[in-house]
Amino acid sequence: MKKALLITFLISLCSQLNFAQTTITIKNSADAPTIDKNIYGHFAEHLGRCIYGGFFVGDTSKIPNTKGVRNDIIAALKDLKIPNLRWPGGCFADTYHWKDGIGPQEQRPTIVNKWWGGVTEDNSFGTHDFLNMCELLGAEPYLSGNVGSGTVQELADWVQYTNFSGKSPMSDLRTKNGRKEPWKVKYWGIGNEAWGCGGNMTAEYYAGEYRKYATFMSDWENTGGITRIASGSNSADYNWTEVLMKGIPLNMLGGVGVHHYAVIDWGKKGDDRNFTEEGYFKTMQSALKMEELVTKHSAIMDKYDPEKKVAMIVDEWGGWYEVEKGTNPGFLYQQNTMRDAVLAGATLNIFNNHSDRVRMANLAQCVNVLQAVILTDKAKMIVTPTYHVMKMYSVHQDAKLLPVSFESPSYTFNGEKLPAVSASASKDKSGAVHISLVNVDAKNKNKIEIDVKDLGVKNFTGTVITSDKLQDYNSFENPNKIVPTAFKGFENKKGKLEITIPPFSVVVLEGK
Repeated sequence: MKKALLITFLISLCSQLNFAQTTITIKNSADAPTIDKNIYGHFAEHLGRCIYGGFFVGDTSKIPNTKGVRNDIIAALKDLKIPNLRWPGGCFADTYHWKDGIGPQEQRPTIVNKWWGGVTEDNSFGTHDFLNMCELLGAEPYLSGNVGSGTVQELADWVQYTNFSGKSPMSDLRTKNGRKEPWKVKYWGIGNEAWGCGGNMTAEYYAGEYRKYATFMSDWENTGGITRIASGSNSADYNWTEVLMKGIPLNMLGGVGVHHYAVIDWGKKGDDRNFTEEGYFKTMQSALKMEELVTKHSAIMDKYDPEKKVAMIVDEWGGWYEVEKGTNPGFLYQQNTMRDAVLAGATLNIFNNHSDRVRMANLAQCVNVLQAVILTDKAKMIVTPTYHVMKMYSVHQDAKLLPVSFESPSYTFNGEKLPAVSASASKDKSGAVHISLVNVDAKNKNKIEIDVKDLGVKNFTGTVITSDKLQDYNSFENPNKIVPTAFKGFENKKGKLEITIPPFSVVVLEGK
């Protein structure tokens, strides 16, 4: 009898340890920033099957399309409320010469994509194709200019070609090529990864190049209204941000980039779907480093820009693993599992909570590359777990941040610890409150209590994305294995939400 009681006690104790309650405080704050919708941006590089065989199939394809762009992809991304799209790279940007991609397709020269697989491209997808596609999507285009192998004149001409409404050599050329009205492109990247594939520059050298290029892209007052974005640091290179913020006049600087991928080891990145819990833990360890990166880069930017006029642009982020077995290693095609859903949710919570400084981010990449939201196989198209998370989180776009505070329980593996719970919250213009919760823990549920009495809402509904195994994914044979479902694991007890969130899951609650 005593032995039975002891066992019962131990089971109860273990249960309590596994379900330690986390109390989250959410505040209405007049000083809180608006979560810029552009945090939910995407990235489309000339890489693998992202453009050719992804977005673009050509206007003679039997796959339904609009001027060569797949209609099913357009519909899926519109449903995702995609706010912006970055193009043409990435590393490809600093070898891309935009004039090769305009005019009659049959007259365009070819280009060898030296960065990604050494394939020859025919430039059939160029400036008009991309910017017209962005109009179909209702998304702001974000163009990455060629600084590494281009010229100041080339980039200045591109700005004039896309934006100038009067008579000029470039606007005349645009009209000749079938587009009279300018597209008015707002976001311009001045080079990409200048510290690496963009020219192996030092921070000091690049700051000088940036100033030169930025000067000729607009006039003294930047009356064109463009946002010029500096090629930012590689992850924790804080000196890069320091040199740029110190060396570039703030009136010439609209944003400073940061790139960070969740990578276990660049030499041994791990399998995309047949991974262990150790692989998952290490990936999340790298992903959650984003909190430290954003905080420290923000602190440097605050020294030179206390009014936070310059945006932090995290224009490349996501999980990076070994390519799917049997695919071209230069095409960076990988499967997208529940691990990626958790990674996306936790990262977006970080961006939301730092939206005073982070005002644009671009998941890498949109179709068929790295942490893609869409995968295609000839005429087939599926959306990934990451797509579903981005869609669930779209409720935060342009909503007012509700600051959250809490002490997270730990997710422990082999003696190492990570915060198990991630959260962010916002209130939209209609007064609806949305709370995003992620349980990073691969094994244990977590109990969460949220006091919602002061938020002005009473009725809550929820959506969850989860699955039986971390390694689960959507395939072309089973495209709906992982989809959002109604979340019932909460109770509203006198203004306090008591929530039990499953292991490795993402939950969004809506209160009205």
